[in-house]
Amino acid sequence: MLIVSLALLALALHWFSRPQRVADLILAQAGDALDLEITAAGASDYRLYGSAMLVIRDVVVREPKSKALVLRAERLLLELPWSTIRSRGADLTVKRVELDAPVLDLAALQKWQASRPPSGPARMPRLTDGLHIVRGEVIGDGWRVQAIDVDLPLLDPDRPVRAHLMGRIASDSLQVPFNVHAGLTRPAADAGLGVSGRLEPQSPPWSLPMHATLSGRLHNDDDGVGLDDLRLGADATYRNAGTDVPFTLGLAGPLRFHDGRLGFTNLGVALWGAGVVPKLQGAGSLMFGDTLELRLQGALQSWPRAWPALPAPLSESTSPLPFLLDYRGRADLSDTTQLMLSRDQTRFDGRLRLPAVLAWVDTFGRQSPLPPLEGHLSSPKLEIAGATLEGVEVEFHDGALP
Repeated sequence: MLIVSLALLALALHWFSRPQRVADLILAQAGDALDLEITAAGASDYRLYGSAMLVIRDVVVREPKSKALVLRAERLLLELPWSTIRSRGADLTVKRVELDAPVLDLAALQKWQASRPPSGPARMPRLTDGLHIVRGEVIGDGWRVQAIDVDLPLLDPDRPVRAHLMGRIASDSLQVPFNVHAGLTRPAADAGLGVSGRLEPQSPPWSLPMHATLSGRLHNDDDGVGLDDLRLGADATYRNAGTDVPFTLGLAGPLRFHDGRLGFTNLGVALWGAGVVPKLQGAGSLMFGDTLELRLQGALQSWPRAWPALPAPLSESTSPLPFLLDYRGRADLSDTTQLMLSRDQTRFDGRLRLPAVLAWVDTFGRQSPLPPLEGHLSSPKLEIAGATLEGVEVEFHDGALP
């Protein structure tokens, strides 16, 4: 009996002296439990004294049937106390989790989640020394979040969560670096979320640095993941070729990510400022996937004094200016925008490129008196250079527009 025991002990020590075998066993068990194919090609390591620690490299997680890549990471560190191991799942306390260069495909993740059988409420682990992510990436449809760094000091099911996040949202023509602090009322599916920090949409030559504050409630249902009751306020500055235009922006509505697309189907917008910034309110939709789609209907409260003066009687009217804006194209808003704008019985229907119009406003008085747009203007009466024109119909042409 002693000889058999010693032989089994020697075999166990030999087996545990090979970290890759330990890693393969743990990944196989995790994969079976989650119905995922989890492998690690890189050298693995573990520690058994003090607390148990396992380091796995070149981790790849796939959906078994389609072989779609859900997640990959250069390195995964998992450290947990022996009491958690001895509890056999009754205790979900983990000391620390670290991820180096993880890449997550959101569409593949949602497809896997949809294939899972219904289950009860998920149990939330406790991370006593937190979660640390460096050089992470999230892949969407036509956009990515890159260079993600996350520092979450503590995760406890019964306590609020606080984290520091840095990274960069990127599409073909737009970059949005961000550095924010976030908090959850609790780590639960319907928890309240608050985010505050700096971000800077940029597409040279222009940039839009801002300090933003966001609040909302987490949402996860058949229509996607996102936020309910989202409210976002931002103090921003439009910068282009030495021109600084400060303004304040407010957004409100339910935010969803579904089928690779991120956006609002019911969006409220408010914008106000000074100088060339109009005061407006509107409602519509904003979707971001392989293209940016924006449809907004609302009203300018007044014609900004810094804009080129309107001819009488439009300049004497105090009526708001209803508008309809429709855009589909690159995320930097450089493609063609459809615009309808009216005041009283005067109406303009046309097309424009926003960067060209902004450049024209910046240089008004030094270049053409006519804005770079295309369309049709109709008015019952206009007074121009001392002459009164009735039944006015004007066609605008811009050779730069396709």
